[in-house]
Formats: sequence, C-alpha cells, structure tokens
Amino acid sequence: MNILITGGAGYIGSHVLKSFLKEGGHKITVIDNLSKGSIAAIHAIKSIGEFEFININLEDDLTKIFYNGKFEAVIHLAAFIEVLESTREPLKYYLNNTANVARILTYCKKFGVNKFIFSSTAAVYGEADTPEVSELSPTNPINPYGHSKLMSEQIIKDYASSNSSFKFAILRYFNVAGADEEGLIGQNYPNATHLIKVATQTALGKLENMKIFGNDYATKDGTCVRDYMHVNDLADAHLAALKYIDSNSSEIFNVGYGYGFSVKSVIEATKRVSGVDFKVINSSRRDGDPVALISNANKLRKLTGWTPKRDSLEFIIKTALEWEKRA
Repeated sequence: MNILITGGAGYIGSHVLKSFLKEGGHKITVIDNLSKGSIAAIHAIKSIGEFEFININLEDDLTKIFYNGKFEAVIHLAAFIEVLESTREPLKYYLNNTANVARILTYCKKFGVNKFIFSSTAAVYGEADTPEVSELSPTNPINPYGHSKLMSEQIIKDYASSNSSFKFAILRYFNVAGADEEGLIGQNYPNATHLIKVATQTALGKLENMKIFGNDYATKDGTCVRDYMHVNDLADAHLAALKYIDSNSSEIFNVGYGYGFSVKSVIEATKRVSGVDFKVINSSRRDGDPVALISNANKLRKLTGWTPKRDSLEFIIKTALEWEKRA
C-alpha cells in the first residue's frame, strides 16, 4: 500500500514508521518539518527499510507530493501535544492541529485518498464522570489541546459523511511512554513534559529534580492517575486500524491498556527500576490536567484483534531508561 505519514520523524511517528516498514509490503513517504521530530530517528530507521523523507511544512504546497505519491492512505500524526502550552497559546494549537487536518483532507479529496488514520487523544474526554472511558463516553475537553483534536475529529467525520468512499480510523491515545525495545529509536522530543521521560532523565542525573504537579487530587495518593501504554503497542494499533478500515467501516478507537497508575506510583517504579532515589518536589496543579483517565479499549481488541505485548509498567520504564542512557 502507498502510504503518507505526516509527523513521521516524531516520537510516535518514528515508531509507527518502523512498524510499517517491518511489516513490509508498503511504499511509504514521510513528511515532517523537524520542529519537534528528529532527523536522527529518520536516519536510524533507514536501516529497517526504504522510504522517502521530505522536510516540509503542512502549510506548504503538497500538491507535488500527493501527485507523485499516489497514496492510498494517510496516517496523520503531525501535531502539537503539550497541554500546558495549549492553554497559553491556543491559536497555535488550532492553526497547527485543527486547520491542518482540513488542509490534508483537501488534498485527500483532490487526489482520491480514501483511507485516513488520525492521531487523536484521551484529552477529548476532559474530566470524565468515571475514571474509565469508552468511545461512547461524553467528550468535553478542558484544554485547547483536547479541543483542537476533538474539532479535528468532527472535520474528519463531516468529510466522511460527504464522501461514501472515504473511511477513517480515529485513534484516541492514552499516555504513551517507553522506547523501541531494540534500542533504535526513542523519545527525542525537545523539553518533553511526559512523566516517564522526565522521571528517567532525573534518575540519570540529566535533571536535578522533578516535580509532582498537584498532590491533593481525589485519588488514593493525591496524584493524577493515567493509563500508560508502550509506544510500540500504540504503533501496532495503527497497523491493526488500517487493516480494519481497508475492509470494514470507519471507527473511533480508544488505545490503552485499561488500567492506570498514579504519578507517585510511576515515580516509585522508576526509582526501583533505575536503583536511584532521585529528588522529587511537590508543586501546584497545572491548568488542564484531569484527575484520572483510563481507557476502555475493548472495541479495538474485539474488532481489530490488537493485543498489547508490552503492558508492564516496569518494562515501559526500562525501555525509556535504556533509551535515555544512549540519548
């Protein structure tokens, strides 16, 4: 299959790219402006298989890329993802995350690309009524990042309603962490705020300390609870989703493990795995952080056959730690 991956040099994008190359049988083009992605990841993945990489902005003219690519599917991963930044610079998120979805779909319409995988987020649920959410749970984002993704979902659904040949899979990611177990790629995102990455960096002395943002939430230990998922399991979910819509209808899928860990428990696990008792500071809550978000991903498992292979918190932390040692 001829596939375009946007944001393929990023953390998740590079792992998705590697999974598709390892599966084989695909002609892949990657576009990324490297504002957050890593050219080192692109070079590393070249050892897996051939693909074309183009350094370009999504706002630029992509006509030639679509014309030459003759794509059958687009996997749209390019986006800004920092919740706190989105509360401070919302226009940046709506322009990049939402407007660019409409722009990419315009090219899909013009060039007859009728399969679309979209990288969404559990942030679309906001402060859910229950810790565990399914695809039928109400969507009520509490930050511009979540709103930018939910608006993008609506754009995709509206376009699909106007084009009976167009099929999509919207993947609502929960908390993605870890690194490629083969050590080829990992999280190169500059100034990353992801908990496990920050914890492993602190364990290795790259940071003097780390902060817990809020210890007065209504949870067992007062800290937020999240569903942490290994990045390669998420990458495999993209393979499963594309195969599914190739012969079935459009769907929205949660992607997660179905159980959560608190911030404090993740930090304690990182200390155990690393053998380092690093310094942790309690700080005030961050804007836009819900108390708990845990996935019900039964739909993805049932319809696509996707099964996690790396669903151990210690394994996720271990791969992240090994990557940080090399990074």
